[in-house]
Amino acid sequence: MSDRRRDGHRQEGAAFRVRGLVQGVGFRPTVWRLARAHGLTGEVLNDGEGVLIRAWGSADALDQFAVTLGREPPPLARIDAIERHPLHGEPPEDFLIGESCAGAVRTGIVADAATCTQCLADVADAANRRHRYPFNNCTHCGPRLSIVRAIPYDRATTSMAEFAMCPECAAEYGDPADRRFHAQPVACPRCGPRVWLETRDGSELPAAAGRDAVAMAVAAVREGAIVAIKGIGGFHLACDATSAAAVAELRRRKQRYAKPFALMARDLAMVEAFARVSALERSALTAPSAPIVVLERT
Repeated sequence: MSDRRRDGHRQEGAAFRVRGLVQGVGFRPTVWRLARAHGLTGEVLNDGEGVLIRAWGSADALDQFAVTLGREPPPLARIDAIERHPLHGEPPEDFLIGESCAGAVRTGIVADAATCTQCLADVADAANRRHRYPFNNCTHCGPRLSIVRAIPYDRATTSMAEFAMCPECAAEYGDPADRRFHAQPVACPRCGPRVWLETRDGSELPAAAGRDAVAMAVAAVREGAIVAIKGIGGFHLACDATSAAAVAELRRRKQRYAKPFALMARDLAMVEAFARVSALERSALTAPSAPIVVLERT
């Protein structure tokens, strides 16, 4: 504990060990904002056990910070425990997001999360630089478990390591006011993964890149073809569910003659045109986990 005073208040130090699913969920940016809001200095970092916070401030500010952190975690986070211990030493001048530390792994990573409404709006906005970019994400959505290679969770330990951020993405990554602040998979058409279209023999179609590849894949599905879509966690075989011939061919290839296939829908309104949806089922369909839900047909 330090006797140093700031704004007339004696500064005390506290270390907070946060355990649970707290990496890859925007936890460090959330801690940074809460710490700044409560006038604390110190740092927050990822390590093999979860998240470690070292903070200095008045006793009251530290108490309020701890309560708020437990009550208002990021949407994707799951806090199992917050341990608090006294911290000695001189308080730093600011609160920072520190470099991650390796160590024995005693924490996990959250599952991938469905694209949030804000990122979907970016993709639909013709004036947005991520217009129709299929790999849009932020701290509240996108790939997590599917891209991680090691813990602590940082861009360098994910499959995004090979994609250097462009200046615009780097600016978003470093802006505390941006929802992509420290979002490790942040990307755009300029610097991120690209989409392309291949024939069955693996030959890439030169004319089918970016938006054209998606448009051509859509056209192929409409014409009755089966398209293999490489996602963040594997391949999905897609066809037109209204085409009896396409569905029959998919069943033949999969040797799946009776078990239902999963259906994709644009939104809840489209789902409700074909099935009854209860409040619980609606909640599941719109959850970040975006599970497959078995519904009663209308």
